[in-house]
Amino acid sequence: MNLQTIFLIAFMVIIGAIIGGLTNSLAIKMLFRPYKEVRIGSWRVPFTPGLIPKRHDELARQLGKMVVDYLLTAEGLGKKLKSKAFSTGMISWLQQEAQKVMSSNESITTVVEQRFGVTDLKDLLVNKTEDIVKRGYSQFIEQNRHDTLDELIPVSVQHKLDEQIPTVTNYILERGQSFLQSPEGKERLSVMIDRFLVQKGTLGNMISMFLGNDRLVDKVQPELLKFLKDDGTQDLLQQLLMQEWVKVKQKKLADVESFLNEKEIVAFITRTIETQVPLFSTIEKPMNEWTGPYEEFVETTVIPKGVEVILDLLSTHLETLLERFHLDDIVREQVQTFSVERLEELVLSISKREFKMITYLGAVLGGLIGFIQGFIIMLLG
Repeated sequence: MNLQTIFLIAFMVIIGAIIGGLTNSLAIKMLFRPYKEVRIGSWRVPFTPGLIPKRHDELARQLGKMVVDYLLTAEGLGKKLKSKAFSTGMISWLQQEAQKVMSSNESITTVVEQRFGVTDLKDLLVNKTEDIVKRGYSQFIEQNRHDTLDELIPVSVQHKLDEQIPTVTNYILERGQSFLQSPEGKERLSVMIDRFLVQKGTLGNMISMFLGNDRLVDKVQPELLKFLKDDGTQDLLQQLLMQEWVKVKQKKLADVESFLNEKEIVAFITRTIETQVPLFSTIEKPMNEWTGPYEEFVETTVIPKGVEVILDLLSTHLETLLERFHLDDIVREQVQTFSVERLEELVLSISKREFKMITYLGAVLGGLIGFIQGFIIMLLG
């Protein structure tokens, strides 16, 4: 083998390697370039635009389908949500966040104002409560206008009111006795007797003359006290109150509606809720002043149970949620918004080394082919 033959084989190996490397490099470049089709007049230059720009929309659809069918599947996400590590991490993170909130010097009002721009939170809650009470009151009146009070008042409440009638009876009689025994009561009774006698004319004068200098009130007062203390009086008054209470319960709501002041009732219920419900007083206090008793319960019970319930709910309905979320459409739309330059940069950032290896492989194969061709020429020569 002379020097000329060796030079020829080496030359063909070099040329083959250059051609193979350049060919593979050009093929890789043609995946993305040119970005747009090239035309000479009305004639489109072949292989323009590049493969990926030309199939941009189809690539976006296939990527969306691949993500939904093989990557973010309901089964895979469900296993992740049910894993012990995920739930433990979620619980730990929520406990840390809850601790930060509960140990804060800020009030709920301040937090809501800073993060959501809502001012006068308490006034807003009170006004909303008043609106709810007002709507509820109007709806209750409208729906039950033709029902009797007996039908509307709960049986347990009626029993309690029935049990209070003897107490009310005793109270009325005791207050009546106390009033009659007081100087004011005696004076009032005297005025009433004098007025009664004046109205009776001659009969009244005759009664006054018959009694002489004794005041009639001194004789009437003890008898009235005896009447009020008598067991028969108590039974009679109790029976009368019970009868009246029965009559009241038989009235329809429409019959007593005129006696109800909607504005005052709504205001009373709203004030009661405002004073009795702790929420209205605690929202303006620093959270570390009132959350102390609840910290352990929140961290050891509320958060773990809440995470368990939420994860179970998500796992059960995950497939439906993913369908409604339309992940394939989201991926497709995102990929479609990518410029071809951005797609090229993304692909090359992932597969740059592999593309270089393909280029080098093309050079090696081209050199090998050149060596074989040179060897064949040498044999034929």
